[in-house]
Amino acid sequence: MKKIIFSIVSVGLFVVAFSQSAKSKYDYTVAKDNSSKYHSIQEVLNLIPSGNKKPVSVFIKNGVYNEVVTVDASKSNILLVGEDENNTIIRYDNHSGVRDANGDTLNTWTCASAFIYGNDFQAQHISFSNQAGFNAGQAVALRVEGNRASFFNCKMLGFQDVLFLSGNGVKHYFQDCYIEGTTDFIFGAATALFENCLIHSKKNSHVTAASTNSIIPFGFVFKNCKLTGDTSLNKVSLGRPWSPTASVTYINCWIGKHIVEEGWNNWKNPANELTARYSEYNSTGPGANPTKRVPWSKQLTQEQAEALTTSKIFGVWQPIRK
Repeated sequence: MKKIIFSIVSVGLFVVAFSQSAKSKYDYTVAKDNSSKYHSIQEVLNLIPSGNKKPVSVFIKNGVYNEVVTVDASKSNILLVGEDENNTIIRYDNHSGVRDANGDTLNTWTCASAFIYGNDFQAQHISFSNQAGFNAGQAVALRVEGNRASFFNCKMLGFQDVLFLSGNGVKHYFQDCYIEGTTDFIFGAATALFENCLIHSKKNSHVTAASTNSIIPFGFVFKNCKLTGDTSLNKVSLGRPWSPTASVTYINCWIGKHIVEEGWNNWKNPANELTARYSEYNSTGPGANPTKRVPWSKQLTQEQAEALTTSKIFGVWQPIRK
């Protein structure tokens, strides 16, 4: 009996020690209940001094955090880690046309649930959500402006204009993420690499709306991703150019039947066909139709596709999970 009691006590001590060790990994913990003194993500972000050089990590327990979260441009090296991407949710349902507390009318640039302006930001196991509604118009879940932002096992949920990568030529990385929406739900001017992500369409519309500047060599690059859609869909394009020199590439991606055989859309402007940079390599699935794609898009050779390495796309920055 004494041995059994000793074992139980030992296990209990181990659990306590493990729990304390897990907590000590992070500088702050946020929770909806009383297990932490911080109940708001923004409250913790406000505590981080401007111009911080030391990395700051924040653990966010499961819960729906109904708040607008902003990582200020003066605050870099911030890591947000959720407990579980299905249950750790940052959500705020603003949308274009709504007036904020100051009386200003929100637009695509100002209606996000989360704004990331600081450099070297990383998020893990978090959902960024905007559920303003199917007909609400522009309703951004996550807007990223800072450079070298990375996301691992995250979700971006909403309808129109969900993931706004707004920085001109800044670099972002997404690995094992789920992104869903209706129209132009991955859009902006940044250079972004998506690896092993699931991209889900909820309307006959367009997946991407890149606005890549002509002097930026790469816009959005999808590698080993899967594109799916609601079962009723059959008229979704891989992308349309928000700017004439938009750049989007799909490499080794599985493409569902919801994608139209011509693949791409010129946004009702034939002049865009002369400048848009759209390409694929080794697409598979029922929506992969290389011989029927619009003639102004490109099918890459194996050599060209293999040359698009992480280093080629990002230069010296190598995004890693912290």
